[in-house]
Amino acid sequence: MKKGSSGIKLINIGFGNVVSTSKIIAIVTPGSSPIKRMREEARERGKLIDATHGRKTRAIIITDSDHVILSALHAETITERLSEEGGEFAEDI
Repeated sequence: MKKGSSGIKLINIGFGNVVSTSKIIAIVTPGSSPIKRMREEARERGKLIDATHGRKTRAIIITDSDHVILSALHAETITERLSEEGGEFAEDI
């Protein structure tokens, strides 16, 4: 993972979309009823960010600002990218 000059680390969540690693609280799979409710509540509050580019949602990222981000990547893939150091997945800002 690369660190920008401002010290912010970003993780690629698919299709060139990135999220600040320091803002991520959880990465969950979209299958359970409580997660589906959380997704709908975020949509109603205007806090849902769809980064799937029309693909199936495979992971939901919850941030400290109460935003819910949908990703077409599997939760395991995003988790692996978070745990890799020096990988080419993050981008500098």
